[in-house]
Amino acid sequence: MNNIKKIALNQLGYGFIKDLPKGKDEYYLRNKQNRSGIEYRKLSALEIEILVRNRNTSDDWGNILVSNEFNPELVKNCSFFGLIRIGNLENSCLSFSDLIVPIGLYNSTIISCDFGNNVSVHNVNYMSHYILGNEVIINNVNELVTTNHAKFGNGIIKKGESESVRIWLELCNENTGRKVLPFNGMTAGDAYLWTRHRNDALLQQKFIELTDNQFDNKLGYYGKVGDRTVIKNCKIIKDVWIGEDAYLKGANKIKNVTINSHPLAKSQVGEGCELVNGIIGYGCRIFYGIKAVRFVLSDYSQLKYGARLINSFLGPNATISCCEVLNSLIFPAHEQHHNNSFLCAALVMGQSNIAAGATLGSNHNSRGADGEVIMGRGFWPGLCVSIKHNSVFASFSLLNKGDYNYELNIPIPFSLISNDPLKDELVIMPGYWFLYNFYALARNAWKYVDRDKRKYKTPIYEYGYLAPDSVNELLNARNIIAKAVATAQLVKEKKNVDIDDAKLLALGTTLLKTKTKKEIDALEVVVTGFENSKRKAKLIKSYDAYHMFEKIIFIYGIEAALKITENKKGKAIISTLQQVKLSATNLTWTNIGGQLIPQKNVDGLLSKIKNNSITSWDEVHAFYEAESEKYISRKDNHALQCLEALTGKPLSKLTAAQLINWLDTYLEIKTDITARIQNTRAKDYSNPFRKMVYESEAEMNAVVGALNDNGFINDQNNALEKLTTDLTALKKELKIK
Repeated sequence: MNNIKKIALNQLGYGFIKDLPKGKDEYYLRNKQNRSGIEYRKLSALEIEILVRNRNTSDDWGNILVSNEFNPELVKNCSFFGLIRIGNLENSCLSFSDLIVPIGLYNSTIISCDFGNNVSVHNVNYMSHYILGNEVIINNVNELVTTNHAKFGNGIIKKGESESVRIWLELCNENTGRKVLPFNGMTAGDAYLWTRHRNDALLQQKFIELTDNQFDNKLGYYGKVGDRTVIKNCKIIKDVWIGEDAYLKGANKIKNVTINSHPLAKSQVGEGCELVNGIIGYGCRIFYGIKAVRFVLSDYSQLKYGARLINSFLGPNATISCCEVLNSLIFPAHEQHHNNSFLCAALVMGQSNIAAGATLGSNHNSRGADGEVIMGRGFWPGLCVSIKHNSVFASFSLLNKGDYNYELNIPIPFSLISNDPLKDELVIMPGYWFLYNFYALARNAWKYVDRDKRKYKTPIYEYGYLAPDSVNELLNARNIIAKAVATAQLVKEKKNVDIDDAKLLALGTTLLKTKTKKEIDALEVVVTGFENSKRKAKLIKSYDAYHMFEKIIFIYGIEAALKITENKKGKAIISTLQQVKLSATNLTWTNIGGQLIPQKNVDGLLSKIKNNSITSWDEVHAFYEAESEKYISRKDNHALQCLEALTGKPLSKLTAAQLINWLDTYLEIKTDITARIQNTRAKDYSNPFRKMVYESEAEMNAVVGALNDNGFINDQNNALEKLTTDLTALKKELKIK
């Protein structure tokens, strides 16, 4: 039986807060929230007469307060209950897009609300406990309501509530083992730190305390609609806080949500959307049948075309459409556009693109709901890929089409991972992106920077493919390849492979530096620990990858050296590099929500949270900002460390002759890379199977654009030309005695 109660009509609109602090009335929080600055007065007898004549009713006309510029002729056929405060009403219209509506209040039931100046409210069937800003338009809404225990999507509990009503986000894992509390302003870095370190009970408790301390637990806060926000043709909006200049049209249901919006970063929610228990960042767009429950949508991200986002965190500048995403933590610049792709129980560390048919992390191909998948930056699965819990992928891993029936642990970045069904083998091609698709790799790095819509680009999100995280993986990958090659050679020679790692590494390094490509490629290079199966996991193109990785790490280091010595002249160039103090403690880095930070600094942050040196999320975010300010210089320092490690030549003893030699090598590599970028794209213009859908080359160029007009390639060629000129000038400076 539904618990329907009868209450006296004169109670409607009153008693919003039951347990009032001493000396306070039920409007004390409402008065604190209303910052309009409007001076209200009681209605005059004439104004009441006009309101009654216009078919308005009130339980008590004395509880309707208005500004001096209030026009009662612009209020018609409304029922008022409780304390109502109305700002200026001018005899005019508000226009937004194709919607033009008269200013005023019309055909609505309004309970205990405040209105700013020149609002337009039409046909709101039930509106209670809201504070509206100036020039707000609300048109054709069934229900716009705030309850006295509203939390607006934040994972807090109000005074007198039990823990059972608290909203959690069950990220990265379906069994709630990594759940976190959502809050307005939560970053991907916050969520990441919280989902890790689960065995540290003190730290986990401190994260809860930081969140609880962020908000007031008092009952009685009103919902708000910011200035110039437009809401039209929506059904249910309950316990929703809405910022300025937002646009809500045709939503079915929005409940317990914060919608951040600003004149410079407007958020929109469109037709058929259902959003429950969530936080929406600035500049977001959500439209066409979205279902989102228990979610955080970061700034400048999009949900569209029937996507389902449940128990998940979507980072900034990301887009999800059509598909289903559950229990996932996603860092910035994620793209997922296909109706039949599925992502579940995943940590996606940014710059990923999930293709159609991908099924990633479903517990249907695992033993239970406690599995996880960790995908490094730049993870790209191909069409119709299925992977199994638990799996971990290094940065810029690319999965070929197929079902991967065993758990994977791929520590080599920039790899193409494939199944060989005929031989029943896992095949890994290290460095695929460098060897065969440099165009896409370089263009994607540029694309993500271009798509970062934040007005203030801080903290710095790392979009480049060469950064401390990926380069550390490259250094480690070279060792893995060398040891695997050494083992393969020993097996071929039928010698004992049970030797220590140092000797194995030394042997492999020697082989890769002394043997020919043909000799190395002839070896069957098998690796262990890459797949949880008894079948072989093989490396191919080991020789090419090993030497390409060396070149890539080298240019990473040289580019830092060029940056540090920019504008230096003569001997100052060498002395600047000689005097660089390299920090041996900054070699290990971690990706904190798209921001790369030395691990020791992250450990320091967590210690400060535990010992109460940091007591708010604002202070945590200040830490991110401080780390961001130091990132570029630390990244350069890391690059120079890698250059030393790669070449075996300490910068403190660097000579002009050595640097000139390095610059020549660097230019040679950059010339090769620029050619690879162009050649990769040129294949699309010469491949007869690509060309056969066009009647002529002219038509092909009209459809896809001429190769010579490719702006990205032209930029790369121009950059190489400038680099050549700059290096020539630099070498002249170095030759000055």
